Amino acid sequence: MKKIRIVLAGCAAGLLIATAFAVRPAAAGGPTKLLRMPTVSATQIAFAYANNIWTVDRAGGLARRLTSFQGQTTNPHFSPDGRWLAFSGDYAGNVDVYVVPAEGGEPKRLTWHPGADAVQGWTPDGKSIVFASTRATAAPSGAPRFWTVPIEGGVEQPMALPRAYQGKISPDGTHVAYRMNNSWDDERRNYRGGQNRPIWIVDLKTFDLVSPPWTDSKDIDPVWIGETVYFLSDRDGVSNVWSFETKSKKLAQVTKFTDFDVKTMDSNNSAIVFEQGGQVHELDPRAGREKVVAITAAGDFPWMMPRWEDVTARMTNIGLSPTGKRVVVESRGEIFTIPAEKGDVRNLTNSSVSAERDPAWSPDGKFVSYFSDKSGEYQLVIESQDGLGTPRVITLDKPTHYYTASWSPDSKKLLYTDTNLNVWVMDIESGKAKIVGRDPWMVPQRTVNPTWSPDSKYVTYAAHLNSLYHAIFISNVETGEAKQVTDGLADAVWPVFDASGKYLWFFASTDFGLRSQWLDMTSYDHSENFGLYLMVLKKSEPSPLLPESDEDSGVTFAPGRGEPGAPGQGGRGGRGGGRGAAPADAAGDAAPA
Repeated sequence: MKKIRIVLAGCAAGLLIATAFAVRPAAAGGPTKLLRMPTVSATQIAFAYANNIWTVDRAGGLARRLTSFQGQTTNPHFSPDGRWLAFSGDYAGNVDVYVVPAEGGEPKRLTWHPGADAVQGWTPDGKSIVFASTRATAAPSGAPRFWTVPIEGGVEQPMALPRAYQGKISPDGTHVAYRMNNSWDDERRNYRGGQNRPIWIVDLKTFDLVSPPWTDSKDIDPVWIGETVYFLSDRDGVSNVWSFETKSKKLAQVTKFTDFDVKTMDSNNSAIVFEQGGQVHELDPRAGREKVVAITAAGDFPWMMPRWEDVTARMTNIGLSPTGKRVVVESRGEIFTIPAEKGDVRNLTNSSVSAERDPAWSPDGKFVSYFSDKSGEYQLVIESQDGLGTPRVITLDKPTHYYTASWSPDSKKLLYTDTNLNVWVMDIESGKAKIVGRDPWMVPQRTVNPTWSPDSKYVTYAAHLNSLYHAIFISNVETGEAKQVTDGLADAVWPVFDASGKYLWFFASTDFGLRSQWLDMTSYDHSENFGLYLMVLKKSEPSPLLPESDEDSGVTFAPGRGEPGAPGQGGRGGRGGGRGAAPADAAGDAAPA
């Protein structure tokens, strides 16, 4: 306990790092990225960036910051005449509707309800702002609906739709295109669960409803151009812009991005702007062509300036050195080693603009490995534990995110898993890696947890069967052959070899209930009871848990001592006779018995 306290005290004193973001695009001469939620007028584009609202000419160029607030402002929308911008902001500690002149000025607060009010757009006459709010709902979890509030201020009025989360009123004011329900994660690609709903297009007089053809895709953010509804859909695997003509019922794909999703979209009844790949695009709906609007947002950003940060409380992936004299930790994207008693905390990476993760100490104590995205994709880095010398960087095939790195006991190989639940083993000398196992089922928790055998020839891990129970597997590192060693009738997890290599220890639950692993209301999670189990790996090895019983096998006497009738021992009835004669006769009589 003393050493733990010393380590943490040393960490608190020494884990201060300078953090900085990448070079600002404005300074580098390129366009700014991470521009979000664009909206468009006849002459300007507005967008959210760095927690504030900005405007720029339709042709792009240097943007001007319209708000300067330490909190967050989102969802900007130009009025139909382009003179005003409505947005949601938390100036007063709550997300409310605000309006500000498009040329700048003091924002005016229009709503005061303690719930969040998300601006959706304007009524076609430009006199009121449409927003979504969960106010005035009696549901345990508030269901949003559309409300309007006059630009001059006044009492908010609900629209006739009983439930609406995201959408726009048509330019002629006769229809509304919208999403009925909200989703807990709009940016989850290819989600096909119950939160997906089609776009609804409702006549505000008759309440007749039509929808674009739909199966199960995530369709969001509808906007109007004339009588055509444009919306975002991931029905082709990537979120793109689609169109639906309300008269002809024609559905068409407008953009065909294959890399990054289109995130948000808005229109002014003649042009469409959307966010994709961190940049603002403008779409000509009649020609069907889109272009990137090159925008530079330059300003005073205190959060982008290099600064010292105490990261003591953010340590994770802690590993003890083989001698126990130092600890390696990951904290805020840096790799540190910390002395147990004497010396300084070492920052091995010193790379505030990249993320270094999942450190592991080699068993021989010479090296520390970790994964780094300094190149733009994760690579494996191996460097001396003292931080001296040039680190060795190993490029990984089909890079993704990696987890649970551990060295083999002979310090010649590295074991790790990836996002796709593959189990990899890398030969350190050659830098070549191969898959030796995998879990075929993706579930919320990563449960592969591979470990080494003491002779560095095998790895063991847990993987799901088709029943969704876990089974324990052992894989040969050289051949890649994997064998299931538990029967699958219990949920078996966390396998480890013992130090001798004779036994495999693991946890198993025999009261594990079948479930979907996701949000399935037919099988609520319950407490599972796990027992500790041991497996003998060779048939010739006896179990260390065989029943034992203490049995009395009798006493063996040394010659001439202790045994009745032995020479020099008198016996009963020896009175008056020679010493030893009677016992000799008695012994002789007993012999046949």
